[in-house]
Order: sequence, then C-alpha cells, then structure tokens
Amino acid sequence: MISYLPLIMIFVLGLCLGSFLNVCIYRLPLGKSLVSPGSSCPKCGNPIRFYDNIPVLSYIILRGKCRACKANVSLRYPLVELLTGMLAVVIWIRFGWHIQAVFFFFFCACLLVITFIDIDHRIIPDIISLPGIIIGLAAAPFFGQISWQGSLAGVITGGGCLLAVALVYKALTGKEGMGGGDIKLLAMIGAFTGWKGVLFTVFVASATGTVIGLILMIKAGKNMKFAVPFGPFLAVGAITYVFFGNFLINWYLNVL
Repeated sequence: MISYLPLIMIFVLGLCLGSFLNVCIYRLPLGKSLVSPGSSCPKCGNPIRFYDNIPVLSYIILRGKCRACKANVSLRYPLVELLTGMLAVVIWIRFGWHIQAVFFFFFCACLLVITFIDIDHRIIPDIISLPGIIIGLAAAPFFGQISWQGSLAGVITGGGCLLAVALVYKALTGKEGMGGGDIKLLAMIGAFTGWKGVLFTVFVASATGTVIGLILMIKAGKNMKFAVPFGPFLAVGAITYVFFGNFLINWYLNVL
C-alpha cells in the first residue's frame, strides 16, 4: 500500500516555502529586508495576522481580499505557493530523500523568484544570480550531476553564449537586445547544469519564447512593439532540463 503521508508533508512544506518566495518576489526589487517588518497589506499597510497568512488556505477563506481594507489580493500569491508545493513534490519524487533534492529545489526556487521579478520589473536581480553562480560552482560537483569542470564549462558557455548574442545584436542594430541579467542568469544555470544544460535551456527558451511572442504579437496587433522578458523562458528551459533533459536528449539522438 502506497503511503501518501510523505507527499503531503513535502507539499505542505513547499507551500510554506512558497510563501517566503512571495516575500522575495515583492521585496527584492524594492531593496527591502526579507526579515522585517512583517507581512502587511500593500494597499492599506495593515499587518497581516498569522492566521491570515496560511498558504493558499487564507486566500480561499478571505476570498482573495485583505481582511482590513477589502482590497483584492493578487492571485499570484497562492499561485506561487502552489507552484512551489508542486515543485517540492516532483523534486522529491525525482530525487527522493537525498541531498540532491535540496540542491535542485534551491536552484528551481531561485528560478521561480527570478521569473516573477522579471515579469514585473524587467530585471533579474544580481543578488540571486551572482551568488547562484558561486553556489552552483561550489556545490554542483558534490550534490549535482556534473563535475567541477562541467560546472565551470557551463558558466563559461552560459555567460559567453548570450554575451556573444548581445554583442552581435548591438553591432548590427546599435541597440541593446539582451540584458546583462539574462547573461548572468544563464551563467548561473550553467553552474548547476553544465554546458549541456545551457544548450538545452537556450533551445527550449528560444522555442517557447518565439511561440509566446508570436501569440502576443497577434493579439496586440502587428504594428505593436513590446519587449518580452527572456528570463522566464530561460527558467522554464532550465527546470525542464533538471527533470527531463537527459531523457529528451537521448530520445532525440536515437531518433537521429
């Protein structure tokens, strides 16, 4: 008989960590402390009581509104919590009770925070990507699936790949096309996944970004110009590689 207790425990833990990720998403771009002051309503400023800060459940009970001012609370808060909970479960299923699970959860959690910050502010905070590069280089040979040489090669490939694209684009158009944040993010991804992970991530990010970009252009009108953040697509590519990268690469090679 299958016991679902570990899955439930991991999911609940993921929900709680997702609540903290929401704090990071909101406060990091504003340069605010992640510790103090406590959580408060962004509309009226009233502190949020502990029983109103239960992941997902409080949102449902309060019907997505602040208890004090009745302002609408963004659906993103329970969404991030649910995503983090599901992410924790699938990582546990993939890696089990192993330090690798903690290693890759940290990596994916960073990508999740970066995704929503980039969507909101069009920036990728150095405070996540630069320490992420160092942590990946230091920890990947012990807890990941690559050697330190592979991790270093991933950083060089990741950073160099997008840097080359950015320089070529600027030389041809005279405009900035690729932000430095994307370059550092891909270098961080390379530190955790190696050069194969970088190439896989760029391929998936480019494919999904092209599809989503075309859809948005069609909806907005062909004369509408807008910038689509690339960070979320890089995050999707990297997370896909963590779970399915080797399988998809081997499948593709066998098809060829």
